[in-house]
Amino acid sequence: MLVSLAILGLAGVLFLVRGPLLMTAPACFSGRWHGCYDTFNGPLLMMLVGLPLPALLAWALASLRRAAGAAWAWRSSLAEVGLVYGTVPMVWLTLQPGPGAGVVPGRVSLVPLVDLVTMGPIGIGGNLLVFAALGFFAPMRFAALASVPRILALGAGCSLLVEVAQYVFQLDRVSSVDDVLVNAAGAVLAALASRRWWRTAARVPAERPQPVPALAD
Repeated sequence: MLVSLAILGLAGVLFLVRGPLLMTAPACFSGRWHGCYDTFNGPLLMMLVGLPLPALLAWALASLRRAAGAAWAWRSSLAEVGLVYGTVPMVWLTLQPGPGAGVVPGRVSLVPLVDLVTMGPIGIGGNLLVFAALGFFAPMRFAALASVPRILALGAGCSLLVEVAQYVFQLDRVSSVDDVLVNAAGAVLAALASRRWWRTAARVPAERPQPVPALAD
């Protein structure tokens, strides 16, 4: 059910932004940086168009691991590729400079829930997706991260680094505590959606049979 809700949520966000995505298509498909990769919609469009490439990479990695006899070949490969492909473009979007970058000093909003009411559905949905891939795939790949509190801490920590970068580099963006809260919530919700798989991976080391000590003569 959680996976279905996540898919429906992603489909809903894409439906809301389908117009802006298509507006950037001419610039992106003609190979122009300006009007494509320096916008919010261009990287999202290219991310969707390029989905066959990470799928092919995951298949290649899984094939190599299966040939080497590695356990969890498909799960590990999909998690690694999905984690990177789903997170890097979203972080790119959050670090895009505004029109006053380098001129306008950094701004900070530390009062919780103040900015949340001004984000709107698209803003909240976008912030939930920033580290969703990280929350979904990281506990599948790394058993040490297979717990909700750790994913919450990971999502909050990564989001905090992004907000600090926005402030330090004067990107004409507001470094808001609400962004950290929503980003972390998105990572946790995505982790819960993949819990069926990462809980199994986390139990594997504990379920391995232990050697029986030899009896002394």
